[in-house]
Amino acid sequence: MITNCTRQIVLDTETTGMNQEGNNHYEGHKIIEIGAVEVVNRRLTGNHFHVYINPERLIDEEAFRVHGISDEFVKDKPIFKNIAHDFIKFIDGAELVIHNASFDVGFMDYEFRLCGLDFKTSEHCIVTDTLAMARRMFPGKRNNLDVLCERYQIDNSHRTLHGALLDAEILAEVYLAMTGGQTTLAFSSDEHLSTSTEGSVIKRIERTGNPLKIIKATEHELSEHETIIKKIEKKSGEAMWKLH
Repeated sequence: MITNCTRQIVLDTETTGMNQEGNNHYEGHKIIEIGAVEVVNRRLTGNHFHVYINPERLIDEEAFRVHGISDEFVKDKPIFKNIAHDFIKFIDGAELVIHNASFDVGFMDYEFRLCGLDFKTSEHCIVTDTLAMARRMFPGKRNNLDVLCERYQIDNSHRTLHGALLDAEILAEVYLAMTGGQTTLAFSSDEHLSTSTEGSVIKRIERTGNPLKIIKATEHELSEHETIIKKIEKKSGEAMWKLH
């Protein structure tokens, strides 16, 4: 039930990939990271939800090149079923602010169904799509998150790879700039973030072991990537996955 729309949750997910064939891009793929920040009265409260998830399947190579999250990294993380109730508790009744909302909400509802949970996001939350907003404000222009950061002069230089919590924080700044001209936002420092569903202090995308190896795409891979992007855009508009 939608009860408190003054409470906004700016949310992003990372996934194992995207189904290129069917209409439902989420079928066959799973969520591997959820990052969400709470905003009340246009200010961050410091309340965050951040979790990595074991998808119980392999991550596509194309997706790995976008977010850098490996099969090895998520193999010891909880499965979605084990975090679903805490996630629902965090978002229930709020307004969700998401860039290309149909993508994330599609995955979320798919995961809820797989868990046997009777929770349809749009019936419990107002969903605000910042991509749709940007397209109305800037018709005919590119409106991915990096472009919007440049347009609103928001520093995203630390965004070398996609990450759900980082992208949610950046999107919060973008959304406030789009809706009220506010272009700076004092985010809480890591030590003041709320705890995750497992009770540990949330930190920004920490990885143990060897540093993440960044593999640059070859010219052939770049060409293949552009071909895939064009196919996606024909089906669903501007593609989520861009090489930067």
